[in-house]
Amino acid sequence: MPTAAAQFAKIVVEVAPPLARITLANPPLNVIDIPMMEELTAALAEVESRPDIVVVVFSGSPRAFSAGVDIKAHTPDKIEEMLRKMHAVIHAVLNSTKVTIAAVEGACLGGGAELAMVCDFVYTARDASWGFPEIKLASYPPVAVTALAALVGQKRATDLILSGRQISGDEALAIGLATGAAHADELPALVNDAIERLTKLSPAALAVAKKAFYAWDAIHFDKGLARAEEIYRNDLMSTEDAKEGINAFLEKRQPLWKGR
Repeated sequence: MPTAAAQFAKIVVEVAPPLARITLANPPLNVIDIPMMEELTAALAEVESRPDIVVVVFSGSPRAFSAGVDIKAHTPDKIEEMLRKMHAVIHAVLNSTKVTIAAVEGACLGGGAELAMVCDFVYTARDASWGFPEIKLASYPPVAVTALAALVGQKRATDLILSGRQISGDEALAIGLATGAAHADELPALVNDAIERLTKLSPAALAVAKKAFYAWDAIHFDKGLARAEEIYRNDLMSTEDAKEGINAFLEKRQPLWKGR
C-alpha cells in the first residue's frame, strides 16, 4: 500500500497495520472534487484488499474535515459523473469490512458530512460545524435524505436538511450524529482509544458483525439512494431554481428564486 503523499494529489494515505489513515488534503477547506472522489475510491479498494488492516480513520485538517462537494461539479454537464463517483465513495465506505472512523474538526458540511456520517464511529471536536447547506443553493444532499433520519430521527433530519442550518459537534453528539465529542486538542486521544479497543478484537468477527448489523439498513439504503438520485436528476435539475442556486454561488451573488 503506497503511503507517500505524492501517490495522491488530494488525499494522504498512511498505513501502519492494523490501521490505515486517509486524510483529505485539498486546502483550504478539503472540498471534495471529482479527482478526490476517484482517489478515495482507489484508496478504499486497496485498503479493503489488505487483510492486515482492521481500522480505517478518515480525517481532514483543523480548519475543515470537508466543506462539501465542489459546487462546480453540480453543473448540468457534470452532475451525472459527480453523483456516480461520490456515491461510489459512500458505497465503498458502507460496504467495507473494515471498521471506519471519522475524526472531525472544523467544517463538516454537505458531502463532507455525508462521508463522515456513514462511518461506523464518528468522533467530533465540540466546536466543529456540521450541516447540510445544499437547500440554500436550491439543492439537497442525496445520501443524507436517504440515511440521516435513521441516525437522528425524522424531525431532526428534516430540520437539518430543509433549513440548512449548522450545528456544533456538541449538538451532533446530542442528536446521535456522532459517537463522541471532545475539545479539539483531546480528539486524537478519543480516536486512539477507540482504535486501541477495536484492534484488540477479532477482525473476522468485526467484519461479519458489521455485515449482519447493516444488513437491514443496506436493503433500504440502496433503494432509497437510487430513488434520491433519480429525483435529483429528473426533478431537481430540471428546475430553474437549481440552476440559479449554483450560478449565484459561483458568481458570488444572492440567488433570485423563481419558484420553478
